[in-house]
Amino acid sequence: MKNFTFYNPTRIHFGKGQIAKLTTELPADARILMTYGGGSIMKNGVYEQVMKAVGNRHLVEFGGIEPNPRYETLMKAVEVVREQKLDYLLAVGGGSVVDGTKFIAAAVDYQGDPWDFCTRGVQSKSALPIGVVLTLAATGSEMNAGGVITREEFKSKRAFGNPLVFPRFSVLDPETTFSLPPRQVANGIVDAFVHTTEQYLTFPAEAPLQDRQAEGILATLIEEGSKAMEQNPDYDNRATLMWSATQALNGLIGMGVPHDWATHMIGHELTALHGLDHAVTLAIVWPGVMRVMKEEKRSKLLQFAERVWEIAEGSEDERIEKGIALTDDFFRSLEMKTRLSEHQIGSASIDLIVSRLENSGMKKLGERGTITPEKVKEILTERL
Repeated sequence: MKNFTFYNPTRIHFGKGQIAKLTTELPADARILMTYGGGSIMKNGVYEQVMKAVGNRHLVEFGGIEPNPRYETLMKAVEVVREQKLDYLLAVGGGSVVDGTKFIAAAVDYQGDPWDFCTRGVQSKSALPIGVVLTLAATGSEMNAGGVITREEFKSKRAFGNPLVFPRFSVLDPETTFSLPPRQVANGIVDAFVHTTEQYLTFPAEAPLQDRQAEGILATLIEEGSKAMEQNPDYDNRATLMWSATQALNGLIGMGVPHDWATHMIGHELTALHGLDHAVTLAIVWPGVMRVMKEEKRSKLLQFAERVWEIAEGSEDERIEKGIALTDDFFRSLEMKTRLSEHQIGSASIDLIVSRLENSGMKKLGERGTITPEKVKEILTERL
């Protein structure tokens, strides 16, 4: 196990009725910008709960943050914060709203172009405090210090991170997810699943606890994910999915172990170029990464097959292939289309994605830096 420093300052309020905690979490004199997405919070009772808990505090609303939050939209919010001298951000929505709000928080006092956060690794030296009311279990952004932003004019989707944008608190009420359409539930399950495998399906690191934690999340997502697609919203099911997604990317399972993230980097290009849901890109790319990088990941893929899918028979290659195939089947059971051709994407896009990654300096992806542009092409060709 590698040395590590673990830090996570986010307070979690989990369960029914916890939106009321905003009353005590938000400073009485806070000047708040409340961010949200397409307006579903107006229809499912979340908005009313938030407004009741906020009370008579000064609050300005900013809606319309996209599923892949756009730099152009977020900079409009930055201007609102600056002009109205707001000092607290409250994100009410899913991971995209939370990611976008983190970007706003760090951008307000930054003197340059905040896109520097995503392309040059610059970290703002200050950020406004953030609170979260989560309405979709997926990204884990409610309990980490990272985000992903899209800049429409460049067709570019890039990640950023800064410890100053950890939410001060996050409210996780599973009932806020009851009104989600099946597509968004499925997206959240796949997103959390691949977040977990990006920190687990690498190479042995003498970290048995982290392995078991990751395997527990994966097995839970498989069992509870299937239930979520088969029944009307069930509180215990949605609670388990919500907490699993948070655990998948709050930093804990990734401490002291190698990370991959190639599936995400490749997937970001598919979203930027073709507008696919983030989770859909992961469901497409992940099996290809596992197959093409099978030799480097052999030990962990065998462990994954045995412990998560309970595959004990057959040769090593047969067990590995069955584990990958069962995962692909799981994604498809969530009504995910896992082939590029199913999204009318052909080989021309593969060459473009490879060149874009190269031009962005991403020539050595994966836990060992061995996923080269040639490997990316092989991965995507396997997924046609």
